[in-house]
Amino acid sequence: MRILLIGARGHVGSAAAAALRPRHDLIEVGRSTDPAVDITDEASIAAALDATGTVDAIIVAAGSVPFRPVTELTRDDYLAAFTGKVLSQLDVVRLGIPHLADGGSLTLTSGILARDAIATGSAASMANGALEAYVMAAAPELPRGIRINAVSPSVLAEATGYHDAFAGFPQVSDDEVGRAYVRAVEGVGTGRVIPVG
Repeated sequence: MRILLIGARGHVGSAAAAALRPRHDLIEVGRSTDPAVDITDEASIAAALDATGTVDAIIVAAGSVPFRPVTELTRDDYLAAFTGKVLSQLDVVRLGIPHLADGGSLTLTSGILARDAIATGSAASMANGALEAYVMAAAPELPRGIRINAVSPSVLAEATGYHDAFAGFPQVSDDEVGRAYVRAVEGVGTGRVIPVG
């Protein structure tokens, strides 16, 4: 398959790339690639899709949210979480559908905070929950047999800088995360959230 992976150089994206690269033609892009792709910039997404042409799958392993105590979060913080994690991935879906082959797939990335909580993580929980609800609702409406799923990992074992914030949470390996993306791309399910950890 020909797969566009957005966010290929981050922790999660690298795990997805390692699992998919041996069997697929992987086009790996992100903010630090040439050309660069910024998923918060609609024109950047469109340019990357136009340059890539038709693909069998699109994966988004990118997104950002602010982490602050709930009593300190502002409207702008919530807006940044929605724009950086939700709307950005929905823009990839919206703009990506015409670039997908019949029977292709879209895979978004949410996270464990949709189903569990940490201190300062309420904006992230809101964003992850919104993505997961969207995947469930959008799946029946997609045309041409296109599937959509979300991978929802716990904190990665390799992402040591996040371990203190996720005290007691299961730490998942790159291999576990990679297999979830393989399942999303190569499987037959749609409208599903694939939890890892």
